[in-house]
Amino acid sequence: MEKRKTLTGARIKKNVVNVIVHVILAILSVIWLLPVFWVILTSFRAEKGSYVSTFFPKSYTFDNYIRLFTDTSILNFPQMFLNTLFISIFTCIISVIFVLSVAYSTSRMRFKMRKPYMNFVMVLKLFPGFMSMIAVYYILKAIGLSEGSMIRVALIIVFSAGAGIDFYVAKGFFDTIPKSLDEAAIIDGATRWQIFRKITIPLSKPIIVTTIIKTFMGPWIDFIFAKVICRANAKYYTVSIGLWRMLEKEYIDSWYTCFAAGAVLISIPISILFLKTQKFYAEGMSGAVKG
Repeated sequence: MEKRKTLTGARIKKNVVNVIVHVILAILSVIWLLPVFWVILTSFRAEKGSYVSTFFPKSYTFDNYIRLFTDTSILNFPQMFLNTLFISIFTCIISVIFVLSVAYSTSRMRFKMRKPYMNFVMVLKLFPGFMSMIAVYYILKAIGLSEGSMIRVALIIVFSAGAGIDFYVAKGFFDTIPKSLDEAAIIDGATRWQIFRKITIPLSKPIIVTTIIKTFMGPWIDFIFAKVICRANAKYYTVSIGLWRMLEKEYIDSWYTCFAAGAVLISIPISILFLKTQKFYAEGMSGAVKG
């Protein structure tokens, strides 16, 4: 009888704890989703201006989205969107190659200065990248990449040049792949490139997906480097600069709801990328466990 009472008390205590945890998580979810919900509502708001007296719009319209793609006299949002998409895609491709190459080299190969290099990178990561933005800008200016169409090339170089420094997470994943697979492949006559391409990469889909999402989002949301390099060249602005300009005092009253619409639109490519790579993440996990 006492044992049954003890089990019943433990079960009740566990249920109470679960209820409390779920209530806390529900509250945190509401707090996290509320700003997102508000931005979406504001993007459909018909009344203009940034100061309103009600949380919910009094009337709804699609004009804010339409204006983003039709009114290009002051802020050319379609051009900004295409600029950012172009820069993000090429940065993502280059950065993924850099990260995976450095991670594989440090994980599978033993060479002179390997440990000092890894320690140096760890210390270097303690300093934010924007500390070097003035020096980077003058270097780009000296080699002729700060004007005209070369601004896009400059942004791609800036965003992808230091990508290899973020190899630690990918290296940790590569370390979990048994080295016996590499040794067996070498015995069968495979080269390092064949091992990397046919064995390591298929087993590393989770970290590849993570790297793709991270390197794509970097230039998509960056403002500091884009603003410094683009300066007043509005033709080459990215979406982050465009959204920032919509909040300047001369535009905020007429473009505030368009700013909310733009914020919704720029989240779409990231959402699509994440949804498209979900299945590869699951396949990679099952492949890694099997290996």
